[in-house]
Amino acid sequence: MLTAIIVEDMPDALQLLKSDLETNHPEIKIIDTARSVVEAAKSLRTNVPDILFLDIMLGDGTGFDVLEIFPELKSKIIFVTASDEYAIRAFKFAAIDYVLKPYSNEELAQAISKAKEQIQPNKERLNILKDTLSAPEQKPDKISLHTLDKIIIVSLDDIVRCESDSNNTIFYLQDGQKVFVTKTLKYFADMLKNYQFLRVHQSHLINLQCISAFIKADGGYLMLKNGENVPVSVRKKVEVMEILDRMHR
Repeated sequence: MLTAIIVEDMPDALQLLKSDLETNHPEIKIIDTARSVVEAAKSLRTNVPDILFLDIMLGDGTGFDVLEIFPELKSKIIFVTASDEYAIRAFKFAAIDYVLKPYSNEELAQAISKAKEQIQPNKERLNILKDTLSAPEQKPDKISLHTLDKIIIVSLDDIVRCESDSNNTIFYLQDGQKVFVTKTLKYFADMLKNYQFLRVHQSHLINLQCISAFIKADGGYLMLKNGENVPVSVRKKVEVMEILDRMHR
């Protein structure tokens, strides 16, 4: 039997999650609910649940305020948030799992399964999530990358390029380091496309700030500032030339 506390400020959403857990997850015992930062703090001072279902936006603050009050909290956290493009982006940049409202029974079950095995996000990853959520129009400074055995934090400006390796991605950093990440290149191309990264080839995603020149000969390729050459696909040539022209005006 696992214990849980639900922190959710919307009465209907709180009741729905409570009902879903009671109906579909009898192995989880709900020991308390809270609708605000203050109520959550009072509950967590006397209860340490195995799982904390934590909404991001609360009436008197945010879920981050709850975590800052209890920095040593041992509970597994399942973030629950509204279906919002900025929230989704923020969670992806921080590499932290979440459940989107409205969620399906399958999505909730997957979140619970992951929570049982998850490593708690450290303060730096939570800061990435918090900063990206608080300034949705700004370019995020950092990204969390899942490797085979750990999660590392890198600055977007330190990424030179990304290369596809089957269903994985290799990140090439400014200091020469290579980081093998267990997600597809498409995943990162979609995430980074609005932040001066461009997929110039089926296998290559480039930081536009790291381009030295575009060479039209030999089928077309990019010279990077670190001395590497990267091919450009035929259908991307015009787009690459237009972007480079705008950057150098």
